[in-house]
Amino acid sequence: MKKPILLLILLVSNFIFAQVEVVSTFVEKWDNSKGYLVAVAQAMPEDKYDYKPTAREMSFREQLFHIQDNVNWLSITHFSGIKYISKEVDNGLSKAQIILNIIASFDAAKARIQNIKEAELSQKVDFFAGPKSKLQILNLMQDHVTHHRAQILIYLNLNQIQPPEYVGW
Repeated sequence: MKKPILLLILLVSNFIFAQVEVVSTFVEKWDNSKGYLVAVAQAMPEDKYDYKPTAREMSFREQLFHIQDNVNWLSITHFSGIKYISKEVDNGLSKAQIILNIIASFDAAKARIQNIKEAELSQKVDFFAGPKSKLQILNLMQDHVTHHRAQILIYLNLNQIQPPEYVGW
């Protein structure tokens, strides 16, 4: 009788540890992603924040706002239960204010995610592309940041500005 109970305890503890590892791994990557995005935002001179390579693209400023707004939307909606109210780009914000807003959004998202229960990661949430797990939302958050950061890295290169060295894990 002791062996089945021991085996059950081992299996449950492995499951819980695996879930904790997902959150801690995400948080570590999220912090590095924030630092890299901030370095990219700092690299672009403030007078180039309205630069866009073509008329159909978002400006550098709009890209940064879009990243921040998406972080807020996904983390508030799916990790706090509060209804998110979308905002418009504020073209009057300085470079320093934009960077502070990005840091605040990343930090607030991190705080929400750190507080979720491990079992919640498999919980399905309503999403415009169909039901998704909270783990999928975490992946989407990081993927979205990476996608738009890659675009603004090109903006730096098009302006002959050396992008910051990549920060991975």
